[in-house]
Amino acid sequence: MQNQGGQVKSDLMSSRRWKIGTRTSALARAQTDVVIRLLSAAHPSLEGRDICLMPIQASGDWRPGTGESMLADQGGTKGLFVKELEDALAHGEIDMAVHSMKDVPTYLPEGLVMAAMPERGSALDTLITQPGVTGLDALPLGTRLGTSSLRRRAQILAHRPDLEVVPLRGNVDTRLRKLQEGMVQATLLARAGLNRLGMPESLGIDLPETIMLPAVGQGALGIEIRAADHEAHALLAAINCPVTVACVTAERALLQVLDGSCHTPIGAWGQDIGQGRLRLDALVASPDGLRVERHSAESTHAQAETLGRDVGAALRARVPADFFSHS
Repeated sequence: MQNQGGQVKSDLMSSRRWKIGTRTSALARAQTDVVIRLLSAAHPSLEGRDICLMPIQASGDWRPGTGESMLADQGGTKGLFVKELEDALAHGEIDMAVHSMKDVPTYLPEGLVMAAMPERGSALDTLITQPGVTGLDALPLGTRLGTSSLRRRAQILAHRPDLEVVPLRGNVDTRLRKLQEGMVQATLLARAGLNRLGMPESLGIDLPETIMLPAVGQGALGIEIRAADHEAHALLAAINCPVTVACVTAERALLQVLDGSCHTPIGAWGQDIGQGRLRLDALVASPDGLRVERHSAESTHAQAETLGRDVGAALRARVPADFFSHS
């Protein structure tokens, strides 16, 4: 189905209308727009009428009872933002689903595969606070910082145990509004999401990985399809980034080994270091931030999964057996 250069033949362009599933949130739609632009650039014969956007409400967007409760961005939220899209994909209602890779469970349903990951955006977390504050260390004692992520909470408290970390849920606009209204004095958001929403680079301060290690898959998009859909495989091959795939594969392999509960803060970041090699930095922490264990290692891209498993095993060996079952 492919010609030289990885493009799908024009007869495929004219023979199928592609149905792309997305969550209904503004960020999810912006992420799907990124994928559509990439596909259009890679396949000039693909016209707007050949793509049909299919908004699908995910349980994580409406699930009752979440309110302001603290949710982990590992474990507890896994599946909440992808299940409905995967159901639609499995039943043939859509041809592909666009996900934030940090929302995707470590195991995919039978018959579905992650066919492509475009080049990753920023993986960093961004501190959003009052004007004039120059960084995390500049926050006044006792500053009220809102986040629904246990990973972020643990690392913030490990660095600044004097801060008051409180639950804060909602989409980007909601959290920024709550910050402006004074419900909290600071919060954390993913830089990649801010960029995709068109927010200015001047908004917030990116925290280095030495202070805030990202979530597994943060900043990366994944496009999931039916494994047997060879035309979709061919279409998406042109926008797949092997470097992103290797880095995210290492991170997700680590998560499989750790198999933490939704109450286990876990951070990981795979980075390309050149010459076909990558480095994986990872950590596990107690929710209160009092204990943080880190480990790093390097490998070739081809050994990304093994690297992730090895780093995960090294971290697991450093903590008690019940470390991953906090309640």
